[in-house]
Amino acid sequence: MSAGTPLTLSSLAQAYSAGASPTQIVEQVYSRIKEVDDPNIFLCLFPKEELLEAARALGSFDPSRPLWGVPFVIKDNIDVAGKPTTAACPDFAYVPEETAFVVQRLQEAGALLIGKTNLDQFATGLVGVRTPYGAPKNAIDPEIVPGGSSGGSGVAVAHGIASFSLGTDTAGSGRVPAALNNIVGLKPTLGALSATGLVPACRTLDTISVFALTVSDAYTAYSTAAVYDPKDAYARDIATPDMVAPPKAMTIGIPSVDSIRFEGDKAQAASFEETVAALKDSGATINEIDFEPLYEIAKMLYFGAWVAERYAATESIFSTKPDALYPVTQKIIGSAVGKTAADTFKDFYKLKDLIASVKPAIDACDVLCVPSIPTFATVADLEADPMGPNNMLGTYTNFVNLIDMCGIAVPTPARSDGRPGSVTILAKAGDDAKTAAVATQIEAWGARLLGATDWALEPVSLPTDAPGDTIRIAVCGAHMLDLPLNHTMTERGARYVRADTSAPDYLFYALPGAGVARPGMVRTEAGKGAAIALELWDMPIDAFGSFMKTIPAPLGIGTLTLSDGTTAQGFICEAIATEGATDITEIADWRKYLAKQT
Repeated sequence: MSAGTPLTLSSLAQAYSAGASPTQIVEQVYSRIKEVDDPNIFLCLFPKEELLEAARALGSFDPSRPLWGVPFVIKDNIDVAGKPTTAACPDFAYVPEETAFVVQRLQEAGALLIGKTNLDQFATGLVGVRTPYGAPKNAIDPEIVPGGSSGGSGVAVAHGIASFSLGTDTAGSGRVPAALNNIVGLKPTLGALSATGLVPACRTLDTISVFALTVSDAYTAYSTAAVYDPKDAYARDIATPDMVAPPKAMTIGIPSVDSIRFEGDKAQAASFEETVAALKDSGATINEIDFEPLYEIAKMLYFGAWVAERYAATESIFSTKPDALYPVTQKIIGSAVGKTAADTFKDFYKLKDLIASVKPAIDACDVLCVPSIPTFATVADLEADPMGPNNMLGTYTNFVNLIDMCGIAVPTPARSDGRPGSVTILAKAGDDAKTAAVATQIEAWGARLLGATDWALEPVSLPTDAPGDTIRIAVCGAHMLDLPLNHTMTERGARYVRADTSAPDYLFYALPGAGVARPGMVRTEAGKGAAIALELWDMPIDAFGSFMKTIPAPLGIGTLTLSDGTTAQGFICEAIATEGATDITEIADWRKYLAKQT
């Protein structure tokens, strides 16, 4: 069981706003690691005291930092100054002097790095068992492979050890572990996340990726880290707009009946068909596409010229200590020996021809929706055949970076046999926000638990308009998440932004009366009140008028001053209404007040 505060960003923000300390979350994380008892998740788990010190150094809760007090882990092919990087090869290990660019951006936003996780050696594989350190266990079912190459990163999030994690994705390593562990896997547009401080697999096709419990959390971590790095020759300046609800009349491409592959897995086929039916019901037009050219592209990643890129990345150790490589890894990378420059150019030409053959069909769609994997692979399957199941898992992932698309794997309701469902949304480069928005809608279809935890998915609504066409509203009572009147916000397309507090200029009252319990905020002299716990929401402008009609006297909407001096529209109370009300200014938090009443 996953006791304690759910490690979603919204739950953590609420806990911190209510007075919880990040040291408490660190204690929870290390307790969870002990409870899970899988020594093969981490290759470098940082000492708890080191994390407690980092948590204390954060100071008072700062909601302006989007990842304040949020625990995360990274794959052990990403550098952290003073900590070993192994890429799951002991003879390759080194201790870098600098921390990877992306990790620095996350830490600047307040995130707490817990440690470095296990992987398929040199990020070569989609199964998560090609490691000399012993493979981590799948968080849902230990008989299933954990997925790779970012296996440790996926399993850590699924177990509720971290809010999010960094993996990498060349062939699907940021999506396959997500599908196998009931979590979200975001594969960004190539170049959006800096590769400075990353051990390359295929330098031209690599990207750092993000695992999280929810789509919103994955996108927040991604957009926080997606800062242009001029030192990375492959970096691209990719915009990271806020997610907005996609139009209902979307055109979504799926594999045609003749080309879709499930390897005989009827439960997987039924699960995918249910998602496609839900997309149709939401108003989307479904286009069937012949995926055979994409499967041909997928095969090129491991059997074409790009395997020579893996050789180039490992040449120093491969040529001097080939036996230091895991046997399957050595076999795959060694297949590059003997390939010629002519072979490389032939593959380049073939790739272009295949892309041209399928491009019109893809361009006719807003996004693609594919099964994240055709079916599951077990540890026993890999022991019997180290290559075949790995290649199968990449059916819908291997082609994506070769044709420069972005994507996100998102859980769907459990299959008929109880195994996790998952689909992946793909789109052209730069459309990361669009894929995340579609995935947010999909993850809301049907109740589910997050990863392998007992934490339930929280409802999330996306605004129907661009951020410029919204009004930011501060709520302090019954309109907050999971409270009785929250539905009046979400039904109008309001989107949760973050927890915050007001300036310390407000008195806070529990108002008398029957019906839903409500608080009232009354402005007082500067510094004579308290900083009241708030939630910030963005509501479409065209829905704001009808929302106002739901607010009875003595409450109204006015301008509130927030803790950072900025303002938002929020609930204000007529002073006369405080007669007979209970002064709860000292508590300054409606949830805490309600807890005291129960």
